Amino acid sequence: MDVIKRINALTEERGWSTYKLASKSGLSSSTIANIYRRNTIPSITTLEAICDAFGITLSQFFAEDMDAVPLTPEQKHLFDMWSNLTISQKELIENLIKELK
Repeated sequence: MDVIKRINALTEERGWSTYKLASKSGLSSSTIANIYRRNTIPSITTLEAICDAFGITLSQFFAEDMDAVPLTPEQKHLFDMWSNLTISQKELIENLIKELK
């Protein structure tokens, strides 16, 4: 797996800049910029901070098939709540999340 491409895809998915990724992960902007500029694979500690910013686990980051990765307790809790919502409630939540991006 190309780690840098995966970081880039997750960043683009969320519409984040490298600055926003740095801010959310608690890493410096230069650290994030160096990953891209030098095409270097981040350390596990740096990658964990990036995953935390994205709200995913390292397992989810590296998973080819997201269905095969177990959910974190927080994700399972949110999924369980989501499953009990009506279609109109789900639409409201989706719109709220879009506005938060």
